[in-house]
Amino acid sequence: MDNPILTIVVPCYNEEAVLYESAQQLTDAIFSLMKEGLVSPKSRILFVDDGSRDQTWPMIEEIAKKNRLVKGLKLSRNFGHQKALLAGLEAARDESDCVITIDADLQDDITVMREFVQKYQDGCDIVYGVRKSREKDTFFKRATAQGYYRIMKRLGADLVYNHADYRLMSKRALDELSRFTEQNLFLRGVVTLIGFKTAKVYYDRKERTAGETKYPLKKMLAFAFDGITSFSVIPIRLITLIGLFTFLSSSIAGIYALYAKFFGHADEGWTSIIISIWLLGGFMLTSMGLIGEYIGKIYQEAKQRPRYTVEQDALQEPAGQQVLRTSRDIAKRIN
Repeated sequence: MDNPILTIVVPCYNEEAVLYESAQQLTDAIFSLMKEGLVSPKSRILFVDDGSRDQTWPMIEEIAKKNRLVKGLKLSRNFGHQKALLAGLEAARDESDCVITIDADLQDDITVMREFVQKYQDGCDIVYGVRKSREKDTFFKRATAQGYYRIMKRLGADLVYNHADYRLMSKRALDELSRFTEQNLFLRGVVTLIGFKTAKVYYDRKERTAGETKYPLKKMLAFAFDGITSFSVIPIRLITLIGLFTFLSSSIAGIYALYAKFFGHADEGWTSIIISIWLLGGFMLTSMGLIGEYIGKIYQEAKQRPRYTVEQDALQEPAGQQVLRTSRDIAKRIN
């Protein structure tokens, strides 16, 4: 097998604090892979700016002018992490043999990219980066994450435990991914549906060196709920079952009330009536909200709007670029 052309896709949202360091570390990682003969000198790094409000995009442009390996893609606004990833994957698909996705904070261990590429050369189309443990997480985050994976498994979504979006995908896998055209694309679940030969590479996750997380609790909950409603109708079925149980319970209570009335044991009870009304009312409102989530997703899919909009790109080499401009320059650097 010829050395594959690798593209590392890096979604960015307000990452000015870590961008220079990330670009340097990823450049060194690609040079190391080139030196070992594992990837082609045509390999590159693609930063996708997801509508950042800071200096992320100007920094990407600056780095791209100086480094032939670095390219950039700017979305017109903040579309969200998953769609930024998708934009990068689709931009890289035609010119790459395989693509690795990784977050800009580089908490994921870039040294295992070597194992990713080796697994790809062994015939794997998808290689998952999987955390060895969550010992560095807080108890709350660890417990909620483990609970979420268990819930998703029970709901029928085949997620890879402790895997986020650090993975390698071959061109063949990317071609299949392009056939999934839904608006609400939950990549962690969709990728497992593709099939093909897969492998897992385990690593220790590092602390964030600078900046702050782009996934506070509110976004984490929204992301988790989006994953559930995108991959399973079981919550709707649970509502049906709870509704049937409530109906049966109410029927039994109604029979008892009639019995008490006819046999003279009835007492006027304001509290029991109010509690029943509040319980049933809360259940009905929750049920309507959940059903509304599914209807909302159907509404979004029916409109078939573009999943993202590219405002600007730095995919082509600027004229007169002097730094690492040709494959010969790269060969000199790695020898």
